[in-house]
Amino acid sequence: MSSTRIDNDTVRRLPKAVLHDHLDGGLRPATVVELAATVGHTLPTTDPDELAAWYYEAANSGDLVRYIATFEHTLAVMQNREGLLRTAEEYVLDLAADGVVYGEVRYAPELMTNGGLSLAEVVETVQEGLAAGMAKAAAAGTPVRVGTLLCGMRMFDRTRATADLAVAFRDAGVVGFDIAGAEDGFPPADHLDAFEYLRRENVPFTIHAGEAHGLPSIHQALQVCGAQRIGHGVRITDDIPDLAAGKLGRLAAWVRDRRVALEMCPTSNLQTGAATSIAEHPITALKDLGFRVTLNTDNRLVSGTTMTREMSLLVEHAGWTAEDLRTVTVNALKSAFIPFDERRALIEDVVLPGYEAVLRTSPRA
Repeated sequence: MSSTRIDNDTVRRLPKAVLHDHLDGGLRPATVVELAATVGHTLPTTDPDELAAWYYEAANSGDLVRYIATFEHTLAVMQNREGLLRTAEEYVLDLAADGVVYGEVRYAPELMTNGGLSLAEVVETVQEGLAAGMAKAAAAGTPVRVGTLLCGMRMFDRTRATADLAVAFRDAGVVGFDIAGAEDGFPPADHLDAFEYLRRENVPFTIHAGEAHGLPSIHQALQVCGAQRIGHGVRITDDIPDLAAGKLGRLAAWVRDRRVALEMCPTSNLQTGAATSIAEHPITALKDLGFRVTLNTDNRLVSGTTMTREMSLLVEHAGWTAEDLRTVTVNALKSAFIPFDERRALIEDVVLPGYEAVLRTSPRA
């Protein structure tokens, strides 16, 4: 495979994998408008294009708290069976249309019970919608495997209940666990009981860390709570004083040497102020230093992005090549929360042949 630059059309056709993507951050604008009308929820605008622009503008505030607040309107339409089924099915179909062959979708069941559904009913309904989407995608010739991560909200006290759900549904599509929400002021160790329970039950988990807060958050997530992956993790560079020289501190060395996957989300990080530009985003330097970086969308509606767009931005602004894109895709599958044989099959039978087929027939940029 050539290491030369590739054009956007080629990027679009490459097989992709995404580990960090929120269900309630990836709705179609038109769906939000239609569902809001059925439940009587008032939106900033009822024009889908204007609503998409409103989300993107609000998310570009550079403030993580304000970024999270944009979820008010998507969550409002995800409180009943109809809304959950539709948004979950469309989520899968949108991934398939973007060339994603494996995805992990995360959401917090506790934020979707205002319409009277129990926590278990929320999970059952979302899984039903995801299954319908996967069946339709396969029938259309664009199969995609989607696993679910259940999120506890770090500023509330229901993470153990959500961990119980992850264990209960681990044979029904749920592949792992996470905690989400405002990071600063809500350390992961506050939820140690949930993480210890998950470890006892052999359920893998990731933790949002190193985005709005720095090294102490990452250290707690890994060394106190036992996370297998880190959500975002851009602040690991605080332990690498000279990125160019590649001199690693002890925590950064642990992350690299133990192959802890960093679920990096460039556009989202720009919006929340965790990074300053695509060209200077730490993902490129960390990739070059041998960290297991993965590329992700975080919230496709809120960030106005797709996996194709994230890849294309790195090609255009950070000089990434087809080889770089293949590396982060394989990294994601190596660290996915599904069985080893399934990960290997996706890499060897889908991703690597897919890259070869696309690049063999495509012009270089």
